[in-house]
Amino acid sequence: MDTGLTLAREGNWLVIQGADLPGGELRVNYLEAYCRPDSTDADWVEHTLIGHETELASLSAGGRRMELQCTLADGVVVQHVITAGRDEVDFRVTAHNPADEPSEAHWAQPCVRVGPFTGYDDPGGPAPEDYLHKCFVFIDGRLERMPTEAWATEARYTPGQVWRPAHAPKTDVNPRPLNPVIPSHGLIGCFSADEAMVFATAWEPYQELFQGVARCLHADFRLGGLAPGETKRARGKIYIVPNDIPALLNRYTRDFPEHLVHGLEAEPPGEAG
Repeated sequence: MDTGLTLAREGNWLVIQGADLPGGELRVNYLEAYCRPDSTDADWVEHTLIGHETELASLSAGGRRMELQCTLADGVVVQHVITAGRDEVDFRVTAHNPADEPSEAHWAQPCVRVGPFTGYDDPGGPAPEDYLHKCFVFIDGRLERMPTEAWATEARYTPGQVWRPAHAPKTDVNPRPLNPVIPSHGLIGCFSADEAMVFATAWEPYQELFQGVARCLHADFRLGGLAPGETKRARGKIYIVPNDIPALLNRYTRDFPEHLVHGLEAEPPGEAG
């Protein structure tokens, strides 16, 4: 009997496995980075990155529940509780600053590698974009496949694409091309190679949506910095579901009512944008 998704840890990879998962598994660089503000036009290594180390605190015998602890270079401690379900993975994050100085940890990056899911297993070039037509965001309430009609090409680093929600400062996102359009909400995803399945992810609060340079997709979560003694929380989801966009959106709105999703339209299954 299929018991749903399970979790494993390999180095810095969160490995999501499931009998019906396209590509056999989904790998997440978790976490790829904790980031400072004023990042949009700054050196990624010298300015933006805050060094961190991640330890596996526990993993249940069945691989359904994992606890991680990240310790940032500025002393912030971030606890992650990750739970696998039948067709989703739930993330609960608690960040605490025990130091006497404020932390500049404003946002963080779970980097989901979707190449195998979308049918692109070969390494490809240094920044493959062959999977783009499988990926989507929501613009003006409607699912739009990438590259969207508005597509930025200039930034400190290229290629890639960033979508900034209205609440995130233009100065505080990934230094990749910044799309001029504000997304409808915080859900980003892609279709499997045969279009039968959908991967999607969202976080609350969220800092940006990002199509990256390693056949990856991001919904990066926001911390907004931490004062001395302050604790903040975030939560996220990964959905791996059949290609039924209205059902996915209904589920997303239940899980993230803060995103105020309304008037969303679904692209017919298999229709390339």
